[in-house]
Amino acid sequence: METALQGLQKAIATGQLKDRNKMERRLGKIQARHPQVNDLYDLDLRETAEGVRLFWQIKEDRKNWREAREGAYLLRTNLTADTAEELWSKYRQLTEAEASFRALKRALSVRPLFHQMESRVKAHILVAFLGYAIWVTLKHLLKRRPPIVPAPSASSVDNAQPMTPMRAIALLSTLQSADIVLPTTDGREIRLRRITEPTAEQKSLLRQLGISLPEHLRFQRECSADSAVA
Repeated sequence: METALQGLQKAIATGQLKDRNKMERRLGKIQARHPQVNDLYDLDLRETAEGVRLFWQIKEDRKNWREAREGAYLLRTNLTADTAEELWSKYRQLTEAEASFRALKRALSVRPLFHQMESRVKAHILVAFLGYAIWVTLKHLLKRRPPIVPAPSASSVDNAQPMTPMRAIALLSTLQSADIVLPTTDGREIRLRRITEPTAEQKSLLRQLGISLPEHLRFQRECSADSAVA
């Protein structure tokens, strides 16, 4: 801000800026660009024998405050605590709550909410809560288990990085089950439900989570997309 004030002061003194209205607009822009320190300075456009000049100086009673707050992150709260550690722990809980809302709106895509009936609103909240519970469970599982890196490959570098729930879900999203349909000579069909072969990185993540995929799934007529044929 001081550099900008010096530039404006020079422009006025050398006659590059003569219109008082333009001077005031320039000064207002400088104040708007530096709201964090704007309150530390006395600013004034005065009439002198040479014309309008800009005068500015730091407020004497604000010097100590400027030095004390330099490089500090200040928080004001109505929370009570016996120690700084306890207060910081409570503040971290607020950040966790904010992170949960971000996960609901972005990663889980449960917003916007257009329901009007109370029963549907409650059902929506229940689904959102269950989804977030699974999300948090996955996050803690990824933290508790050390990452298992597969044999050196192009993907091992990425796998060594901290795994987030969003990245884990994206990584496993390509795993699918498919029905292998085998027609018989008597007109019937044999269906085998198989799972796609996971990649090396997917296998590493599944081992990290303690999940083992079966070679095939039991076929259920009620769950089949083509139950009439099944």
